[in-house]
Amino acid sequence: MDNPFLVEVTRGNLVESRHRGSVSVVDAEGATVLSIGDVDRRVFPRSAVKALQAMPLVESGIADKYGLSDEEIALACASHSGEPEHVAAAQSMLVKAGQDAGCLECGVHWPMGEAANRALAAKGGSPTALHNNCSGKHAGFICLACGLNESPKGYVSADHPVQRSVREALEDITGACHTVEKSGIDGCSIPTYAIPLPSLAFGFARFGTGIGLPGEGRAAAARIRKAVARHPFMVAGTGRFDTKLMECLGERAFVKVGAEGVYCGAFPELGYGIALKAEDGNARAAEAMMAALALRFLTLSEDERKTVGALAQPVLKNWNGIELGQIRVSPELQA
Repeated sequence: MDNPFLVEVTRGNLVESRHRGSVSVVDAEGATVLSIGDVDRRVFPRSAVKALQAMPLVESGIADKYGLSDEEIALACASHSGEPEHVAAAQSMLVKAGQDAGCLECGVHWPMGEAANRALAAKGGSPTALHNNCSGKHAGFICLACGLNESPKGYVSADHPVQRSVREALEDITGACHTVEKSGIDGCSIPTYAIPLPSLAFGFARFGTGIGLPGEGRAAAARIRKAVARHPFMVAGTGRFDTKLMECLGERAFVKVGAEGVYCGAFPELGYGIALKAEDGNARAAEAMMAALALRFLTLSEDERKTVGALAQPVLKNWNGIELGQIRVSPELQA
């Protein structure tokens, strides 16, 4: 089954590129709300499931044991830009667990945020694992290990108690088996499991509503959603899509970028979970698709519609500020 073209990019009066995609929207009872394209093909959600991976940390009471703040819980769900606030929060999480940055096994890269990158370089600094966009998630894993009285060493391995706990949480909330033969290694070195889009969407519908989750799980999901809604900057950063959309919509929407064109999210007031993929892995196409779904399903004020509409169909400009074209979503996605 071929995926339809869902996003196109124009230059002048012509279409310069087109992006195929697939979309699954599911409610918390598992009923299909919207299905476009080959949704049964397994995808690696990668970073899109960080909030679900944070569930054991909060549900177990370990987040409370270490006194993690809302900012720090939001950072545990983040693919952050490596700005000073992100680095400081990751460091704080480690200190609360009695550890330091030397425990992080996510690897080192320069900050994803251009301003943070330039600032670090300008003062002659070098990046550390704290600048890794996944450092908050990994700091959360280290807190979980310490709270379970386990050594954090090797916490990225599939057989470590932390990753076993995370895998079980993902299976429980999505209802899909996370099997070794359908797994790979993520960019930050933890296991990642390929599952169909409807299973991902179902998991986020349950995460967004608490329906079908045990009492501790329902409370944990609500706390994570609230932390992210209060501090959307911590989940991404300055100028980033996730931050901008959740700054606009607050608790009405939870969205999280993955990699290779995957996005997941929830519209809690409707009970909907969303999972989508731009087939070619194009990030801006995936962002437009997610924003278009917010326009389609949520009742928005005039100002909200203007903000979200600009994310769904952004105008493209060159370095001189001259308008070149636009990213447009297909009528099938807008219907």
